[in-house]
Amino acid sequence: MPAAATSSNLRIGLGEDSHRLESGGPLRLGGIEIPHDMHAVGHSDADVLLHAVTDALLGAAGLADIGEMFPDHAEENRGRDSAQILKLAYEDVQQSGYHVVNLDCVVGAQQPKLAPHKQAIRQRMAEILDLNLEQINLKAKTGEGVGPVGNQEIIQARCVALLEANR
Repeated sequence: MPAAATSSNLRIGLGEDSHRLESGGPLRLGGIEIPHDMHAVGHSDADVLLHAVTDALLGAAGLADIGEMFPDHAEENRGRDSAQILKLAYEDVQQSGYHVVNLDCVVGAQQPKLAPHKQAIRQRMAEILDLNLEQINLKAKTGEGVGPVGNQEIIQARCVALLEANR
């Protein structure tokens, strides 16, 4: 029996990203600006969470990764809004015949505390992707004062995306 005949209509993708932190805020995360004395450094707006979500969606659909679609050597991507990147990538996912079932995300940041911002981040992500709030979960973890996250050298994010083939 051919592999396609036995495969599920569900697809899982994992996205992961990290960016170096430097002095001067605010911190852009999940499509919003969070007051903080540090910001993430990157070719685009360095929104580590939206980058992880983008790669998770693209991976689940079996498409190119964020670096292939939006290379950091391309001048048009300098300072680019990661919400726009995510929206364009999700359009490709939808054109490939999939829709999001849910996203489960984790951000690793020693500071700032993200609990007060989680709802706003989830709402912004739902707006970007035209999803229900219940389809997006967000957790925040510190580095417990250890390693690059704990020493506030980097911020990192991971996302698992579950897609379902359109009927």
